[in-house]
Amino acid sequence: MVDARGYVCPMPVIMVKKEVEGKAPASLEVMVDEACAKENVTRYAESAGYKVTVTEEGADFKLVLTK
Repeated sequence: MVDARGYVCPMPVIMVKKEVEGKAPASLEVMVDEACAKENVTRYAESAGYKVTVTEEGADFKLVLTK
């Protein structure tokens, strides 16, 4: 689980990239609180071969990355 709420881009992408490159998880949950971060993390994850599912949880976005 990567909790990137409270961070502005590019930090959420960097946090997810570090997790993906370090551990290569089959699935990963990411929490962000900005539409820009949601779009940028989604773009990065898809380029890294993940399928991304986004759900809104109040003011936050939950992204589930799966291989």
